[in-house]
Amino acid sequence: MVTAITQGVKISVETSYQEDQSNPANDYFMFAYRITIENLSDYAIQLKRRQWFIFDSSGTQREVEGEGVVGLQPVIEPGENHSYVSGCQLSTEIGNMSGNYLMYRLVDHNSFTVDIPEFELIVPYRLN
Repeated sequence: MVTAITQGVKISVETSYQEDQSNPANDYFMFAYRITIENLSDYAIQLKRRQWFIFDSSGTQREVEGEGVVGLQPVIEPGENHSYVSGCQLSTEIGNMSGNYLMYRLVDHNSFTVDIPEFELIVPYRLN
């Protein structure tokens, strides 16, 4: 698991290779990741947007951005957290992702950016 704290918001990431959804013979490798967003600040926040930077070992780079996460723009109260699971398909056995969330502080209507720490996507047999 990797974690990072930005402006009182802690992001934790866990990843897993989805062997049953992958097809290595066709260069199709599916990974799942679970993100937990913890609000360590004194104010309620809302996740408005996400931006991802996705890299694989062939040098391919992608950028994905949009509103919310998995169709939601959750409000996270102080001391609370929000978790979700999503996925990423790569054409190689090794890659990584990083990014950021655009958050909105409800008390003063200010927006701020929270870093999503870089995490690796690696097929387990590549670690041998």
